[in-house]
Amino acid sequence: MRLRRVTLALSAVLSVLSIVLFLGVGLNLGIDFRGGSLIEIKTDGPADLGQLRETIGGLGLGDVQIQEFGAPDDVMIRVVEQEGGEAAQQAVIANIRGALGDEVEYRRVEIVGPTVSQELARSGTIAVIAAIFAILVYIWFRFEWQYALGAVIATIHDVVLTIGLFAALQLDFSLSSIAAILTIVGYSLNDTVVVYDRVRENARRYKRLPIVDLLDLSVNQTLSRTIMTSLTTLLALSALYIFGGEVIRSFVFAMIWGIAVGTYSSIYVAAPVLLYLGLGREGEGRSGGQAAAQENGAA
Repeated sequence: MRLRRVTLALSAVLSVLSIVLFLGVGLNLGIDFRGGSLIEIKTDGPADLGQLRETIGGLGLGDVQIQEFGAPDDVMIRVVEQEGGEAAQQAVIANIRGALGDEVEYRRVEIVGPTVSQELARSGTIAVIAAIFAILVYIWFRFEWQYALGAVIATIHDVVLTIGLFAALQLDFSLSSIAAILTIVGYSLNDTVVVYDRVRENARRYKRLPIVDLLDLSVNQTLSRTIMTSLTTLLALSALYIFGGEVIRSFVFAMIWGIAVGTYSSIYVAAPVLLYLGLGREGEGRSGGQAAAQENGAA
């Protein structure tokens, strides 16, 4: 807790920077949110995704996503929306058909318009907001309002920094990115609840221990569990990042970043925030003046 002023200031600066990048630079929206063409094909035998990417990538169509789904010979091709309306999209489909020839079976050909893309973006945003609101209600009932607000602050911190990463590196932001953010929300919340549960137990056990020391003790008691859980998760994610292929790489990268940020926030954001929210003993809140006086005395 002696580092709380530094870490909270760092988190505030990074959060503001992420918001500036989001508003100024913007996200590199994928096909799911920008619209485009979708083609499902069946190849003769297991699909050679590398060869397909090389063939279609040479057509100069912009952002192209090629992935296997279901059986090894089933492939989905998604191409970002081209300028020129529906005629341009039809030309894209014709170009791909010409490049692949009659060696593949075309099972589905669709054009995803901007209306569908806007609905997907709206649904994804609602999903993230609803998840954070559900967290607030759940922890408010399980703990007290200080814990609920602290958990929401830490969770929003993780979401904002993850979006800032996508904006800074211009990673492809698609529906799988929304899934990554929701997974990060759940993971971060799990770490935060573990710390908060120990804080509540110690607040009842050590009634005369200063709040700063109480938070230090609680974080240290859960630290080994937090580190071991994060490291084992990162090992699995690292294997997926290296061997999982291009299709899930941005998703896994976001998850790796989210695990690191979530672990950091559960220690250096969620716990110190309780100090400034006036955490009392056995769930009783203190006045802001009492909290500040105790913090100044501890400092």
